Amino acid sequence: MLAYARDRRRFLLFGRPRQVAAETHRHRAEVLLESLLALGPTFIKLGQLLSTRPDVLPPAYIDVLSALQDDVPPAPWPEAETVLEDELGPVDERFASFDTEPISGASLGQVYRARLDPERETPTRTGTSAGSGREVAVKIRRPNIEALVRADLRVIKWSLPLLLYFVDDARAFSLENLAQEFSKTIREEMDYEREAEMLTEIRANFSDDDRFIIPDVIESHSGSRVLTMEYVEGTKINDLDELEREGIDRTRVAENLERSYLQMIIDDGVFHADPHPGNLAVTDGGRIVFYDFGMSGRVDPFVQEKIVDFYVAVANQDIDGILDALIEIGTLSPDADRGVMAEVMEIAIRDARGEDVEQYRVNQIVGQIEDSIYAFPFRLPKNLALVLRVATVVEGVCVTLDPDFDFISTATDYLTEQGYREESIRQYIDETGTQLRRTGESLTRIAPKTERALDRLDRDDLYVRIGVEDSEDVFEKLAKRLVYGMLLTMTLFSTGVLYALEAPRGSIVAAAFSVLLTIQLYRSFRGPRSVGARPQFTRQNLRQRRGEE
Repeated sequence: MLAYARDRRRFLLFGRPRQVAAETHRHRAEVLLESLLALGPTFIKLGQLLSTRPDVLPPAYIDVLSALQDDVPPAPWPEAETVLEDELGPVDERFASFDTEPISGASLGQVYRARLDPERETPTRTGTSAGSGREVAVKIRRPNIEALVRADLRVIKWSLPLLLYFVDDARAFSLENLAQEFSKTIREEMDYEREAEMLTEIRANFSDDDRFIIPDVIESHSGSRVLTMEYVEGTKINDLDELEREGIDRTRVAENLERSYLQMIIDDGVFHADPHPGNLAVTDGGRIVFYDFGMSGRVDPFVQEKIVDFYVAVANQDIDGILDALIEIGTLSPDADRGVMAEVMEIAIRDARGEDVEQYRVNQIVGQIEDSIYAFPFRLPKNLALVLRVATVVEGVCVTLDPDFDFISTATDYLTEQGYREESIRQYIDETGTQLRRTGESLTRIAPKTERALDRLDRDDLYVRIGVEDSEDVFEKLAKRLVYGMLLTMTLFSTGVLYALEAPRGSIVAAAFSVLLTIQLYRSFRGPRSVGARPQFTRQNLRQRRGEE
């Protein structure tokens, strides 16, 4: 926190804003990464979430933290066995075989491979037979993780007010929402009964689509700390060499992946929120397998509607519509410079289409942002935190599969197929008709109102009421400066008098108050903070990294 504050202010708590080089940010980020790894499971999860939050951290931090994997050494088998048997009973009685070497280890749980006992065959959550000797994946919550997470969340809660002191209002808004959402998310991720419900619901939504495989839940072998699912094998989605050997069409896989998340977020309202490569695989037939539904979420109807508006505006390349949707959903400040933001959106659309963006134009827009937008214009309401994480991670996976993948084209096709674009056109026509009718009604009322106003003006009976809006709190700032100025004058005078009366202790105290008042008076005159971040363009960064490699 001290390093972050030092990077923003020349003298830590005051002074003009600093422009910190990307190398310094990267060094700070690497130190932060090491700290998060040392602090353990909760902070690893926090780092993963921060890696998808450009509204909180500069791009260098995002780049470094994006390498943070939820991969920690597994807990010893005897400890995991204790948790398993507390939930289900003796392992030998519930499973025909159980491999005690985990196939996947994460910060909150670890996954083992096992085989069900044919004599204890039970129906799955969807009502189908578990199958004799069926292979399953058993997810066991890490032993004693609950107390550790509670302690870590208390540390985060106590640290947050200190951090908020060093950031601007927009980032403070995002940080508070981030802390609340993280606390909720990590508790939900430790609840395996909730995960089973979300998995089952999402599986039902894709039951008629053979492009995707979602494992079934073995309810008889699951509980609040243990989740047993059918075992589905596949190639890790970012193992490009193996996908090539198997003859998998990677562009088609990327398209299907994006379509699945568009369906989950826009149509179903319930979605898998952790689509990093470790949780996605591809079968020999090109079907996408989803794992680990611990991090999953819901989208309320209002957010769904606004996301549709946003995607339709992107599909139509309607920049004003994009900005309106972002403002209505709460992610863009209404005070942001629309002209500059329109240029940012144009570049973002070109990048999403896989087109190259001229670096000189990027630099030009960055300069415009720093000159015209004094508060960071983007913020993230808590109901959109997981949606943004999904969008960011899915984009990375799709670009890895196909560097020239066209997100906008795929989204446009999906919206057209589902009828959203036609609906938006009908809605626009209806709204236009309503507006024309209201305009006609207003025109019929203008003439008599104008005549009455002219009559009052002729009789000197017309009054004008003026209200002063102070959206920038000018009067409040002026009052603070006057108070600070008067107090500073009094303390300086007191310092002189006490010194003359040979009261050194009193004069030192008065001088200390004078220094504090001088700092406060200086801070009241300092200019607003400019944007310190630089935009990232995923495809160009990816090409640059590949070139370096």
